[in-house]
Amino acid sequence: MRFGVQWFATDETPPPGAVAALTEARGFESLFVTDHTHIPSERRTPGPDGALELPRYYARTLDPFVALTDAAATTSTLVLGTGVLLAAQRDPLATAKAAASVDHLSGGRLLLGVGAGWNLEEVAAHGLDPSQRFSALREHVEAMRALWTQEVAAYNGRHVRFAAAWSWPKPVKPIRVLVAGNGPTVLDRVLAFGDGWAPADAGEAAMLPRLAELRERTDAAGRAPLPTTLFVAPRDVAALARYADAGVERAVWGLSGTSDLDEIERELDDLAGTTAAYARG
Repeated sequence: MRFGVQWFATDETPPPGAVAALTEARGFESLFVTDHTHIPSERRTPGPDGALELPRYYARTLDPFVALTDAAATTSTLVLGTGVLLAAQRDPLATAKAAASVDHLSGGRLLLGVGAGWNLEEVAAHGLDPSQRFSALREHVEAMRALWTQEVAAYNGRHVRFAAAWSWPKPVKPIRVLVAGNGPTVLDRVLAFGDGWAPADAGEAAMLPRLAELRERTDAAGRAPLPTTLFVAPRDVAALARYADAGVERAVWGLSGTSDLDEIERELDDLAGTTAAYARG
């Protein structure tokens, strides 16, 4: 199993390059940064924890592609991920260019976690009907893949339309897209346009049957297994081993949004203790 960390990089945290260098030095495979263009100040949609009030860092996130470019400049092997990019509310032509540019500058280290977004007011502010965000997500990913892989690309969908176009740079290698979410239809989206699944851990009783379902459905379709990146992963080594057996290739833990780089370093050291314990079996 590979191990990574997820982090809200903001204007109040240390620079992404500094945190990325500490992360790579401790043997972590990946660093994922979050994405919010803005947080509407008047909102009815509850946050991921069910509360209406959000932590301060949600509204202060850096643009993920800018943050990952800074992280790329201080590292050489660290996988640079979005965890997750709200691709449904982003223009796919501009996003394809930004993603391919980070991948190009980092030597092919970008991993794109994508989601449709939970903040309905944020989605609506981008001119997208929130009820259409899942279909828009699929089209945006398909359109970006066309731009990344075809010398002359075009797309004609319900949400995305553009005529034949050139777009460079191309990614160093195909950018893997991980479809995020835990909802009842998320595996349909993973199978339709993903290279893997990126749920948040909901406990083994809930997750293991769904991991088995993903494996069964890929087998039935004659496809290679689609790996899972598990966010908010457990720290228990035995649980991690069971998840690995079930198809989880990467466990990701959260870092706090503190402004104290020493505190982040202590958190990374503590998490590295878990990776070492896992390696020992």
